[in-house]
Amino acid sequence: MFAGGPWWKGLGASAPGTPSRRNGILAIAVLAVLLVAGLSLLTPWKLVEARAFDYLSTISPPPPPDDGPVIVAIDEPSLAEIGLQWPWPRDLHGRLVEALRRAGAKAVGLDIIFAEPSTAAADEALVKSLGPDVVLAGDETFIETEQAAQHVRVEPLAIFTATGAATGIASIAPDGDGILRRVPGYGDGFAAELLNAAGRPATVPRNALLQAFGPSRTYPAVSYYQALDPDSFLPENFFRGRIVMVGLSLQNAPTLSQGGADVHASPFTIRTGRLVSGVEIQATVFDNLAHQLFIARPPAWAAILSILLGAGIGVLAVWKSTGWKTLAGAVVAVLALLAGSYMALRYGRVFVAPLAPALAFTLVASAQAARDFAAERKLRRGITRAFSQYLSPALVERLARDPTQLRLGGEVRTLTILFCDIRGFTTIAEAMKADPERLTTLVNRLLTPLSDVVMAHGGTIDKYIGDCLMAFWNAPLDDPDHAIHAVEASLEMLAALDRLNAQLQAEAETRGETPIALRIGIGVNTGQCVVGNVGSEQRFDYSALGDAVNLASRLEGASKDLGVPLAIGRATAELVSDRIPLTPLREITVKGRGESTMVYAPAAVSAPVSTAAS
Repeated sequence: MFAGGPWWKGLGASAPGTPSRRNGILAIAVLAVLLVAGLSLLTPWKLVEARAFDYLSTISPPPPPDDGPVIVAIDEPSLAEIGLQWPWPRDLHGRLVEALRRAGAKAVGLDIIFAEPSTAAADEALVKSLGPDVVLAGDETFIETEQAAQHVRVEPLAIFTATGAATGIASIAPDGDGILRRVPGYGDGFAAELLNAAGRPATVPRNALLQAFGPSRTYPAVSYYQALDPDSFLPENFFRGRIVMVGLSLQNAPTLSQGGADVHASPFTIRTGRLVSGVEIQATVFDNLAHQLFIARPPAWAAILSILLGAGIGVLAVWKSTGWKTLAGAVVAVLALLAGSYMALRYGRVFVAPLAPALAFTLVASAQAARDFAAERKLRRGITRAFSQYLSPALVERLARDPTQLRLGGEVRTLTILFCDIRGFTTIAEAMKADPERLTTLVNRLLTPLSDVVMAHGGTIDKYIGDCLMAFWNAPLDDPDHAIHAVEASLEMLAALDRLNAQLQAEAETRGETPIALRIGIGVNTGQCVVGNVGSEQRFDYSALGDAVNLASRLEGASKDLGVPLAIGRATAELVSDRIPLTPLREITVKGRGESTMVYAPAAVSAPVSTAAS
């Protein structure tokens, strides 16, 4: 059977490392690249990658620059201290601007839209405070309808901008999932205009990602009422030379469920659940522009290259074979792709999305692993079909895992062997000679639960010899507690016999017949045996040979004379006595052995047995 070529060819399987396998891997890689490249163009996938950016960009983010904006917060203490309902009179904002200018602020940004007139006196007071060092907020909205796209721009009143104050568009454009990640592309954005007012003009990038520096209230902030009188509430020179942004910024940052006015979800929201105020978003944009801290997106060719890289690593991982090392390598590869993406983001300020190459790797590795698994299953089924009629199921499984063991021979192992025989079977068979089918059914009803017990305790059923069952432990699989398991199985076999006898008695009473009481005898012994594939070149079976096997058989026969259903040899008793109470019976000399041996029985069954158990 095994001559003339590799063993797997006879079972219809292809060898590892063949050209057909390698070609299959390359085909899988090409399909994976095409599939992932197509997915990366879809909006849902882009949102998934954006979420990856959220997690990576918020790992050890840089702190806000030291010369970044200071926020004057319209917060809860200010609302309570000032004692006026919002919106506040514009002359109050004029007082704030003048106070900040006197305190040495370089530029002031009011993240408040003054698009409608209020009282003439209040507007005039605000006009007097404005100048080129002040930026006022505007708004720009694009509304798309079925008919056309509408552009709506809201700006401060002309009387305010006539003072030289600039207008900065403060509109926030979140992604499709409501999270703000992109640097606003307005050339006249609020942060960009404030940079101009401070004498630090900066180029506004296109399609760049915003580097967040922390969750809500990361930037230094003071209450509005404190900024109105900095000499009384703040350290000396607190505002000198600083950029100041004024806007709504509550001390208790609202959550996603609460929402609120001028608050937005940022990448940190997925970690904290808190929204970030609009004025703090503007401060973040300011520092991204002022210090070029924004995150660039790679060109399309770089994204495709990353997908090819992921697929290539997958090909290398499965080129020779797949197995648990492939799984470990997959985890390492995915972690390496994530780490590479993070390093590029943090130190190169480029976001190369890690999910596309990771998916390409996973598709290649998992698809080839599935192919290899299917091939292995096919091989195992071939081995099972070829040898199941000759070998025990446990051995077939072992051989399916390692077919190199398909040879005659064996090994020396310490086994615990069990023999179980039906007492008085000749008498029972004589009584049922007119109904052989009933006799066969009865024997099967007994041997089935006894066999189930053996296998449940990890034993290997060697053979059935008429009404006798032979089993052993510690082969083919290692079992350090083989003696314990064999004795525990023996005790449970006796319990199974009692249950069967109860069923037989109930059935006989129902039919008005005399019940048949089955009895068994069990012999258990431990010792060195030769275990392996025993037989001929044409037919062999997995079995055990040796003096310990013969003694176990003799102990089963001697159990009847000893008056117990279970007889245990000395070697087994020494291994189980600390776990199972035993009673020494007497020394016996069995046929074929010159020396006597002490026989033991479990304390629970050491008394002379009843009719149902002897």
